[in-house]
Amino acid sequence: MLTAAARIRRLRRRLTALFALTSAVGLVALSALAVKVDGDSHHHQLDDSLKIQTSAAIPQLGADDNGALDVSAMLEAVDADCPPLTVFAVHGTALQLAYTAKQPCAKVRPADAEQLAAAALRLDGPAWADRTGTDDHPLRLMAAPFTGADGQTTAGVMVSAADASHDQSAHRQLILLLAGGCAVLVTVSSVIGHLLSGRATRPALTALQQQEAFLADAAHDLRTPVAALRTLAETALAQSTRPVDGAAAETMRTAALQRTVRLAGRMGDLVDGLLTRARLAAGVGELERSPLRLDQLADTVLEELPQQGQQVTTRLEPVVVNGDPDLLRRAIANLLGNALAHGHAPGRPAEIELTVTADGTLTVDDAGPGLPPEHADTLFERFHSTSGSTGLGLSIASWVAHAHGGTLTAGPSPRGGARFTLRIPAHRR
Repeated sequence: MLTAAARIRRLRRRLTALFALTSAVGLVALSALAVKVDGDSHHHQLDDSLKIQTSAAIPQLGADDNGALDVSAMLEAVDADCPPLTVFAVHGTALQLAYTAKQPCAKVRPADAEQLAAAALRLDGPAWADRTGTDDHPLRLMAAPFTGADGQTTAGVMVSAADASHDQSAHRQLILLLAGGCAVLVTVSSVIGHLLSGRATRPALTALQQQEAFLADAAHDLRTPVAALRTLAETALAQSTRPVDGAAAETMRTAALQRTVRLAGRMGDLVDGLLTRARLAAGVGELERSPLRLDQLADTVLEELPQQGQQVTTRLEPVVVNGDPDLLRRAIANLLGNALAHGHAPGRPAEIELTVTADGTLTVDDAGPGLPPEHADTLFERFHSTSGSTGLGLSIASWVAHAHGGTLTAGPSPRGGARFTLRIPAHRR
């Protein structure tokens, strides 16, 4: 079964193909019409030239004293060799050759000329035909019957011919030009269609990526409080099976319940923060900024994290920043949680130093193995991790920093491990 992203990409390919097919059909139809119009235009030009030639030559025909056709006046008045003229006399229903061009510029086969003359005689009007000459050149032929001295009886048929080689060559060049132009235009339209379809499907892909990011962030952020709740439940269960003083047990249960309530509230805040980020990423919400004490927020986050056996030192200077408390809380919790989980040597407790300075800079130092140089460029990318985790914590913290106009950087720590520096612009009154 195809994934949603694969279906969107398939839709893009189909849109591209549809765009290209539509363009191809339109271009082919227009090209076919252009080819037809061009062919008809060449035919009409040749036909007009043949009509002019025959209409100028026929009136020059006469008859001798014996009633036979006399072409001498025609030869003096017109050029009978180009286009070449062939004259047939009519005797009853038979045709008799009366004249043919001596040096024709278009070499007409005698049988073709006689056949077309017979067709014109049957039609009692002009007849047209496309034939091939004795030199294999394409020819356009016209046969026109003419009357005798009485103006009623058909005395003969005149056949005129024109060489169509040049016109057909120009016609073929037009066809090749249109074919090449269509291929280029279809290719260009395919590229444009691919770009436009990509632009049309990009919002859907972006929404899909935002949904996947939201689900991944939700799973990542809810994992920590859920684990803490489980730890509290297991601790309370273990204490309930031990023989302890009633007052002490009550105190411990009360403390566990108080932490449970706080963690449950924290989980609700996390859900709200996730929804807020999803709305911000989708462009349908704005960051809720308000002045807050960054040092106090960092201290609160540190208290909420499990620190059994860990060595954490703090140096917190009062500083007020403009920001969203929930999102900044998430960023700080991710940095501290990353240091607690990975900022120590195997088998040894974590040694962490949390520093907040008056310029809005929060620094988390650890004594772990440090940062591999080969992962320096991808450290804050989503789903990138060097320790087997989901790789979302640092990417979320980086996103929160940039959303507040700040930065998140990483480098070596004086403690021998890694240093993460979160800078948020300090509030100016």
